Amino acid sequence: MSSEPYRLTATEVLQKFKNGDLTVVEYATSLLDHIDERQPIVKAWEYIDRAKVLQQARDLDKVPKEQRGPLHGVGIAVKDVIYTKGMPTQHNSPIYKDDQVELDAGSVIMLRAAGALILGKTRTTEFAATVNGPATTNPHDSGRTPGGSSSGSGAAVADFQAPISLGTQTGGSTIRPGSFNGVYAMKPTWNAITREGQKIYSLILDTLGLYTRSVDDLKLLADVFGLKDDQPPQRPSSGVKGLKFAVLKTMVWDQVGPGTRDAMSKGAQLLTFHGADVKEIEFPTEFAKLPAWHTVILKSDGRPSFRPEYMVGKDKLDVSLVEHVEEAHGYSRKAYTEAFDGVAALRPKWDAIAQEYDAVIVPSVPDEAPKGIESTGSAAFNSMWTALHIPVINVPGFQGEHGMPIGLSLVAPRYHDQALLEVAKAVGEVWEKEGGWTSKL
Repeated sequence: MSSEPYRLTATEVLQKFKNGDLTVVEYATSLLDHIDERQPIVKAWEYIDRAKVLQQARDLDKVPKEQRGPLHGVGIAVKDVIYTKGMPTQHNSPIYKDDQVELDAGSVIMLRAAGALILGKTRTTEFAATVNGPATTNPHDSGRTPGGSSSGSGAAVADFQAPISLGTQTGGSTIRPGSFNGVYAMKPTWNAITREGQKIYSLILDTLGLYTRSVDDLKLLADVFGLKDDQPPQRPSSGVKGLKFAVLKTMVWDQVGPGTRDAMSKGAQLLTFHGADVKEIEFPTEFAKLPAWHTVILKSDGRPSFRPEYMVGKDKLDVSLVEHVEEAHGYSRKAYTEAFDGVAALRPKWDAIAQEYDAVIVPSVPDEAPKGIESTGSAAFNSMWTALHIPVINVPGFQGEHGMPIGLSLVAPRYHDQALLEVAKAVGEVWEKEGGWTSKL
């Protein structure tokens, strides 16, 4: 464990609290001092109030040990499209500047009930629905994007400004920042965690996302949020030895860069070396329309989602959101219905394919984080999994030609979240140790 409290994972800091080696106030002070130092560079936060955080910490220190929750005192950052009582929720939109709704989203209610220390709100793209960067930088290279739309959430965890953060994903807004920033990121099964109290882009796609620096921390969140499989997951007793994996390059492999291409090859080789059974598979031809169908659903769902803001502040909306409402993309209701029904028909077919393996390995991103912070990068390798509603975990460990982190995703059938976490822990122990990338922060 690091001697600096802000560098601790949630699991580590909970042990410190339990042993009496650290108070929540001492921990919060360490986090806040680090945030003060790094905020001018990383710009991960849209809102944070030092006095309010320390008051929370003092209150948590007064809770008797026998009454403490499973996340007692753990610092958590919340994406600024998720309502958080006592803090503004502004969606990176001038329409909602300084807007403070005295309401906690369902996810935040559960975190508070578990004893979490809610630190503040992290920066996002406008309504978590555009690709224009919100000024947040990648902590490993401030000249590169941290990804989006959960830009601040991914960057804050990677930069040790919080051990846990909440994001959202409609296309690739959780997994992409996970890869670009070199942290674990999980998009659970769709609707397995309540979305009440967060801005909706697409009811059929939006999913709460989770960021941590360890799988053990993801498992803490999975328990708090009630993620459950029908069958209790089997914990691998010998690491990845004997586990069965498929490698799937997907139908958009032509968009891959050298970094991810090398990571896919090395990731498979490492698992094989450690005794796993790894084979390459392809999507059946009936899945070919999946990326296009996701686009149709996304842009069609944007019509009703952003119409309220359009009616009260069209001139303050990003042009891409105006185009959703004005139907500039030209998608008819018939096309929407075809896409909606087409994807629904593919979901059980994917489940049947994935059930043959402990996990399927797929790209998280085309390559390492691109230069510049104006754009948050491509979600080409993420959108299909969001549409299929399946759990996805980005596992870090690899790097691109400029030394930036690259992760790979593990995917599974719907409602195999806990099983996928167990597999991710075993895989992460190999890839983090031998994949070739280590954070220098």
